[in-house]
Amino acid sequence: MGKSELIAGLDLGSGRVVCVLGTPDPEGQGTKILGGAIVPTRGLKGGVVLNIHETARAIRAAVEKAEEQAGQMVHGLYIGVRGDHIQSFNNSGNYNIARTDKEITAEDVRGVIEHAKAIPISADREILHVIPQSFALDRQGGVPDPIGMEGALLEVDVHIVTASSSHVTNLTKAVAEGGFDVIEPVYSLLALGEFLVTEEERDLGSLLVDVGGQSISLGIFAEGGIKFSKELPFGSDFITRDLAHGLRTKIPTAERIKIEHGIAHPALLNGNGDDLIEFKGVDGRTVHSVKKNTMVDIILPRVEEMFTHIGEEVQNSNYGDLAVPGGTILTGGGSQLRGLAQAAEQILNMPARGAYAHPGIVDAPAAILEDPSYATALGLVCYPQSASFGQTTIARRTEGRVLRGLRRWFKDLF
Repeated sequence: MGKSELIAGLDLGSGRVVCVLGTPDPEGQGTKILGGAIVPTRGLKGGVVLNIHETARAIRAAVEKAEEQAGQMVHGLYIGVRGDHIQSFNNSGNYNIARTDKEITAEDVRGVIEHAKAIPISADREILHVIPQSFALDRQGGVPDPIGMEGALLEVDVHIVTASSSHVTNLTKAVAEGGFDVIEPVYSLLALGEFLVTEEERDLGSLLVDVGGQSISLGIFAEGGIKFSKELPFGSDFITRDLAHGLRTKIPTAERIKIEHGIAHPALLNGNGDDLIEFKGVDGRTVHSVKKNTMVDIILPRVEEMFTHIGEEVQNSNYGDLAVPGGTILTGGGSQLRGLAQAAEQILNMPARGAYAHPGIVDAPAAILEDPSYATALGLVCYPQSASFGQTTIARRTEGRVLRGLRRWFKDLF
């Protein structure tokens, strides 16, 4: 297995950097994961760089830890882009086949997609992806792949994802300062969709919800592709802050209580609502206690607010009814809160479940595969092997090979 086959996915999320390394199976049987690491950082918030130097240090630490597990070095990274600077919308384009030979070629398909993405956007934004949803040939819709067919008019519906150029540049600068190249920035939700949403769920209709610390990503899949995506500027860290204020304790203590004892649906109390949870106060010394009932009373209003907002966004998208058959798929670090699926099901009025990778997609250690915090990075590693990867518009390539080459030279030397 050559080193060039190693694929690295880097999730730059809310307060942490997650790196996963893997290699595609030569027989086409998914991707084998060789290593993974999570490194906390104060340099990121909601997928946006606040401090390039701090972010670069966390990137370097996360990638090097994953490299040690894999026993290989990384040549470039697929980086996940998320946050409320992401904007997406649908558009359509058409392309007349003026040749005597009316057989549709790959060049014709590229032409109609180029026409669909030829829209005015502000100078401070860039297109990350243009994803074909469906084609029509001579007004006949529902054509999945028109190449080889004959017709005079080719049409396409596309989903376009744009991002703030400055935010993307700051991410790539942080990666370059860490000593790495960016192969391509990828909208995290798309990578997750390819990784976690099955072909049947994409056909039937489903809602993917990625719950991060500072942001939530929504994606509605139907009729085989993505119909709607949206970034919401809040996440599971809001629950942590509510606990910290309500219990009068530090944020790290509140986060531990949320992870170890947090419940998002009262039915999970099972009559143990009077059980006490002990914790230390803001001074780090005084021991306090809280009943589980009281803790749930603090968590539930924020969970209800979160899913109510998600429900409103889904209905306002005009694609809400398409998502109901397959239901809601929950992923991301914030989805680990117990009872979140039950709360989602009740508030959104559709089936809900936690996300999991389906057989044949990835071969990974249980510690990585079963931890939703790794989901986006896993999706980024698998994304280059997906069908959508070849359909999307490649965004930008970054330089930085000199820094990376020096780093490799020093490692080889010592």
